[in-house]
Amino acid sequence: MQAAIVARFLVFSLFLSSVFSTVAGAATLTPDFAKLAKKLKPAVVNISTSKTMAMKKRQHPGGDPFQEYFDKFFEAPRQQPHKQQSMGSGFIISDDGYIITNNHVVKDADDIKVKLSDGREYKGEIKGRDDKLDLALVKIDTKAHLPVAPLGDSDKMEVGDWVMAIGNPFGLSQTVTAGIISAQGRVIGSGPYDDFIQTDASINPGNSGGPLFNTDGEVIGINTAIVAGGQGIGFAIPINMAKEILPQLKASGKVTRGWLGVSVQMVTQDLAKSFGMESEQGALVAEVMKDSPAEKAGVKGGDIILEYDGHVIKDMAELPRRVAATPVGKKVKLVVLRDGKQVPLQVTVEKLKDSGEDEDAAVTGDRLGLKVADLTPERAQQMRMQGEKGVLVTDVQPDSIAERAGIMEGDLIREVNGVRISGVKDYSKVVAAVKKGGYLKMLLRRGDTSLFVALRLD
Repeated sequence: MQAAIVARFLVFSLFLSSVFSTVAGAATLTPDFAKLAKKLKPAVVNISTSKTMAMKKRQHPGGDPFQEYFDKFFEAPRQQPHKQQSMGSGFIISDDGYIITNNHVVKDADDIKVKLSDGREYKGEIKGRDDKLDLALVKIDTKAHLPVAPLGDSDKMEVGDWVMAIGNPFGLSQTVTAGIISAQGRVIGSGPYDDFIQTDASINPGNSGGPLFNTDGEVIGINTAIVAGGQGIGFAIPINMAKEILPQLKASGKVTRGWLGVSVQMVTQDLAKSFGMESEQGALVAEVMKDSPAEKAGVKGGDIILEYDGHVIKDMAELPRRVAATPVGKKVKLVVLRDGKQVPLQVTVEKLKDSGEDEDAAVTGDRLGLKVADLTPERAQQMRMQGEKGVLVTDVQPDSIAERAGIMEGDLIREVNGVRISGVKDYSKVVAAVKKGGYLKMLLRRGDTSLFVALRLD
C-alpha cells in the first residue's frame, strides 16, 4: 500500500515537473524586447518635412464681380501660400549617413530634417526615390560614424514570428511596439508591386518609413501603410524588395525595371477548371502589347504563365514583381499553359518606360494647368482601369483652372463636352476648340466613382 502511494507521488511529481518545464520553455520563447530596443533605437531616426502649398482661390458661380471685389480686399491674407508640415520615420543603413524611409514621407518636400535618437539634427537630402515601391533614400552629412540597422532576410520570416517596430507615431519619438507577423503577401491596392507583410505590432501615422525588426535585431520590413479605422493591422514592405533596388537608388537616384508587355488577370477557380487545371495558379494573359518582348517571344492572349525565370508563379500579383526585378536585356525562360499543354518560351526582358519619359505622355497645361497621358494597357493595369478609355491626369499645376475645379493627379478624363476621349490627340483637339470664356464639362473617373467637373477658360 505504502509502495503504491510512493509510486503515485513520483508520477505526480514527474507530471508537475513536465508542466513547469513546458511553461518555463514557453516563457523563454518571448524575446527580450527591452534589450532589443536599447540596442536598435540609435539606428532609428525621426524625419520632419515641410513643403509650400498654394492656397486655392474661392470660386463664385457666374463670376460675381462684387464678391470677387470683396474677396480681394477682405480675404487676401488667406490666399497666401503656406507651409505644410509632416512627420515620419526612417533608419540608418550605412555609417556614412544613408537612410531608408518611405517616398510619401519626403515627396515634394522643400526641407527635410533628420533627428537622431540622441537629439542631434541634420539636414536631409533625397538621393533616390521610387514611387512604385514607395521608397526613398535620404543622406545626411556627418563626420561621425553612425549606428546602423542591419538588414535581414524577409523571405525567411513566417506567420506567427515575433516582430518589433520603432518609429515616430503622432510625433511621439522613439516609440517601440511589438507583435507578430499576421500574414504575408498582402495586396492592398497601393501600387503595382504590392507584397506586404501584415503585422499586429501597433503601426500609426508617423511610423511610415520606420523599421520592422525580427528577434535577431535585423530589419525585415519598412512600415508603410495602415487600415483607416483598423486596429492591429499594419503593413510593411519586405526588406528583400528594398534590397533589390537600393544599389540603383544610390547610383542613379531612380529605378530601371524590366518589362514583359502583357496584361494579366487572376486565375479563378472557375477559370482553372475551364483550362483543365487542378489549382488556381499562374497569371492569365488577357492582352499582349504590340511589339512587346512578350509578343516577340510568342506569348498569346489566353496563355497562362506558370513559370518565370525558374520561379513558379503562384498568383497573378507575383508576375509583375518578378518581371520588374529582372535586369534589362536578360533572357528569361517562360513556361505557359496553352491548349492544355505546357509550352516553353524564351523572352528578352526590355526596359519599362517611365510614364514621365513617354513621348506622347504629356500635353502641357497652358490653358487648364494640367498634363495628361494616354491610358496604355500597362498604365490601365497599374491603375486598375482595365477596359477603360480616356487620358490620365499626370500633373496638376498649383492654383490653376484645373486645380480650382477639383481635378486631381490620377484622375481619368473620359469625356470632354460630351465627346468620348480615347487618347491625347482627342483630348487636345477638343480643348483647343473651346474659346476664351467658354466652358469645358469633363466626365472623370476617380477610383471606383465617376464625377463631372466644369471649367471656365479665363
